[in-house]
Amino acid sequence: MLVQPAVSWRRFATAVQNTLSSERKPHFDKILIANRGEIACRVIRTAKKLGIKTVAVYSEVDANSLHVLEADEAYCIGPAPSAESYLRMDKIIDVCHRSGAQVADVPVSYGFLSENAKFAERLAEEGIVFIGPPSSAIVSMGSKRSPDVQFFCTAAGVPCVPGYHGVNQDADLLFAEAEKIGYPVLIKAIHGGGGKGMRVVSSASQFNDALASAQRESLKSFGDADVLVEKYIERPRHIEVQVFADTLGNAVSLWERDCSVQRRNQKIIEEAPAPGLSPDLRADLSAKAVAAAKAVNYVGAGTVEFIFDNDTEKFYFMEMNTRLQVEHPVTEMITGLDLVEWQLEVAAGNPLPLSQTQIPLVGHAFEARIYAENPRNDFLPDSGPLLYLDTPKPTHIFAPPIPSLPHNDLCSELDSVKRSPDTSTHVAPSMRLEQGFTQGAQIGVFYDPMIAKLVVHGRDRSSALRALRRALEEYKVVGVSTNVEFLRMLAGNSAFINGEVETGFIKKHYEDLFPAVETPSPELLAQGALFVALREHPIQSTGLSTPWATLTSRRFGGDVYERTISIQPDDASADPTRVSLKSISPGHFDIAVHSATLKTFTGVLARLLSPTRLSTTLNGFSTELTIVSQRPSPSHPASHATNTMERLHVFSASGTKTTLAIPPPAYLLSLGQDVLTSSKGALRAPMPSLVVEVKVNIGDRVEKGQPVVVLESMKTETVLRAEVAGVVDAVACAKGEMVEEGRELVNIKEDE
Repeated sequence: MLVQPAVSWRRFATAVQNTLSSERKPHFDKILIANRGEIACRVIRTAKKLGIKTVAVYSEVDANSLHVLEADEAYCIGPAPSAESYLRMDKIIDVCHRSGAQVADVPVSYGFLSENAKFAERLAEEGIVFIGPPSSAIVSMGSKRSPDVQFFCTAAGVPCVPGYHGVNQDADLLFAEAEKIGYPVLIKAIHGGGGKGMRVVSSASQFNDALASAQRESLKSFGDADVLVEKYIERPRHIEVQVFADTLGNAVSLWERDCSVQRRNQKIIEEAPAPGLSPDLRADLSAKAVAAAKAVNYVGAGTVEFIFDNDTEKFYFMEMNTRLQVEHPVTEMITGLDLVEWQLEVAAGNPLPLSQTQIPLVGHAFEARIYAENPRNDFLPDSGPLLYLDTPKPTHIFAPPIPSLPHNDLCSELDSVKRSPDTSTHVAPSMRLEQGFTQGAQIGVFYDPMIAKLVVHGRDRSSALRALRRALEEYKVVGVSTNVEFLRMLAGNSAFINGEVETGFIKKHYEDLFPAVETPSPELLAQGALFVALREHPIQSTGLSTPWATLTSRRFGGDVYERTISIQPDDASADPTRVSLKSISPGHFDIAVHSATLKTFTGVLARLLSPTRLSTTLNGFSTELTIVSQRPSPSHPASHATNTMERLHVFSASGTKTTLAIPPPAYLLSLGQDVLTSSKGALRAPMPSLVVEVKVNIGDRVEKGQPVVVLESMKTETVLRAEVAGVVDAVACAKGEMVEEGRELVNIKEDE
């Protein structure tokens, strides 16, 4: 959200080439950004470039967040839950007045109140500018069941997906409509996006639970529990068109993006332009998207989303998001534009900086979303501190500029968008990093688990994809599970390289994207053991040649220093491997790895370059590894589960991450086992979470697989199911309570 103080003068806008008008109006002086994380930081960067002051708002848990530190002013607006902070219109308006700002919940600023028509109306009543579309356009296009949406589809000749879009939200009626449509169906929140409030239902038996879950998630994310029910198209692509309109009646397409590869109905990698589209199809999509914007007198940035059938090349209108999307940087990269600056230009009353014929379409861009989640556990969100964060160095802060094309009044609207990407112009590979967190930051449970966005641009799709793979190799995170390894596999997948994308891509190529986890090699086990030994007995660096300089490598009796270290893969079912080390001279080791087949290495050269960098020469091969230690939480009893052990996160030079674990000593395992044996039927929180619903009481009988507790973390619900059949003998949580990872929530006494 953006705000300007009520003063009698304003700074003039930065000069931008514009053939539509020579008179420009001034920008705001101060803007309030009613959002958090990387998008708030993104808006602040453009504001600083233009000399505009910024006001941040934050919840109590975000007090030390990056967007708070980067803004000129910051105000706390309440506790962590978004319903008590970022969704509180009254608190944000109060900050506008206190800071002397005039707002704009920039649909630069996706999420929270960015698509809330009531908020736009409240701001207008307070004399505060809303940087975004008029409330009438939000009402018309921001709801997926709006009559205006249906009118547009009919008038523009774009079919809607068959389904129920009515107001009646009676559960029995919705179930009956699903039966009429035929399974599978998609339950979808009428507001918002990002996969929130969305559930695919394959059978009638799943419908009621899926409906209740979608409505709860929608209410928390968008303040509205209403949903619609549509036929689920099983082999679609998700293609969306970026549109922009001003207050003078001008509207343009900034080309399309492909966002087909998704998990949990949420995008994880986007690209622009969409691969495989003909100029005619691009023109048709763009023309219909612009018609949608003009039909409702749209102003600002908007995204018109389509479901595209790969086989028939027919497309269906899905929805219009009345804001700038998470994936807007890929559009910036192929056009050379700053879309946040465009938002500010339009909000100031200026015409669009470029006409349709002037807008470039050069090269290809990808955006990979870095999430705190575990892809091998159904992409379950994770939370915790960023203990270690090492990222590739960006080449640019904003999109590299691309010369605009000549303005052409004689070109028809259709011809102006009938374009193929320019891949002949030399484009140096470039990379941006959009992030809202730094090392040491806490990824909490209350908000979306996105850590950052990695954005690359190249001359064509293959060169952009190479740049993406290289950047992902250099992205290292420890402290939370992430999808970086998965994104590396995806970017190297042959079907993805060939542009064979669809929304079911992950399911279709699951075996290729999730290969069996390889057993760590003897070389890697040896390197892990060397890290532990050198960490605890570092090589002394001194110019004096005395016996004391090498004391740590020898015992007082004169014996050569030897040590055996047990180490295992990050798998509770794996057996530990003994690794024997013998220091034969400072920095030189003989090593024996006692795996199934004994493997020995002699004269290994090793030294720690830093607390996290290990250099080794082993079998004649020299390499440097990044190794980061992660200690277990003291709340976890020692066990054979690797999250109760010290873990070593090993990053190879090519970016491959392998996690090793160091088992606890036998006496700690014995103590931990005493704690765990009495709780076979216990259900524990898999991550820090909010308890949404407790479905059982003490004394209830449950069957194996029955839903017991519903948790929410990062706006995503997780259902804990009974692992045994039996009777509930303890309930240690309540609805609305925050619970830490590993806490026992319900215990079930198993049937004998």
